[in-house]
Amino acid sequence: MKPITRKEEIVIVASQLFKERGYSAVSVRDIAEAMGIKAASLYNHISSKQEILSTLVLRVAKEFTNGMNGVVAQKSSPVQKVEQLIELHIDITVNYSEGIAALNNDWMHLEGEDLTSFVKMRDDYEENFRNIIKDGITSEEIKPHHPEVILFAILSTLRTLHLWYQKRGKLDVNILKKDMVQVLLKGIV
Repeated sequence: MKPITRKEEIVIVASQLFKERGYSAVSVRDIAEAMGIKAASLYNHISSKQEILSTLVLRVAKEFTNGMNGVVAQKSSPVQKVEQLIELHIDITVNYSEGIAALNNDWMHLEGEDLTSFVKMRDDYEENFRNIIKDGITSEEIKPHHPEVILFAILSTLRTLHLWYQKRGKLDVNILKKDMVQVLLKGIV
């Protein structure tokens, strides 16, 4: 395993602070203090707090985009694709919990091209998910409920998973995947 760079270390520390306090409440001085260095030293590795947020949010957004592209390219059924997307969300939540928090809570602080890029990735992701749901309804694999309601129900649960998962003491990921897929696809009755 290769050692992490100083910039990556800064992103890790900042992401934890962003998760705890929110992007707006964290200063570069706070990040430096948490690292035990002077704020001026951070600028040898980053240009701004905005760069840290962009690095963090866009990294996670690209994970979702790449995962979605892989699912869309498959020849599997719509239900199998929804299952894979639920599992993708769980994997990203487990592996990038601070990044998920920033993506969900602080993305609106992105600026310029980074904001435009993020919004496009998010919109494309949701449109692909919506189309998978519509394909499932058309093929009668998914009950004929409104696609927007189905999309909202699944994504709202998955977008807040990081909050619940953290409080539950790191439930076994395989159990979480199995049960989450069952509950989201088949309900509780």
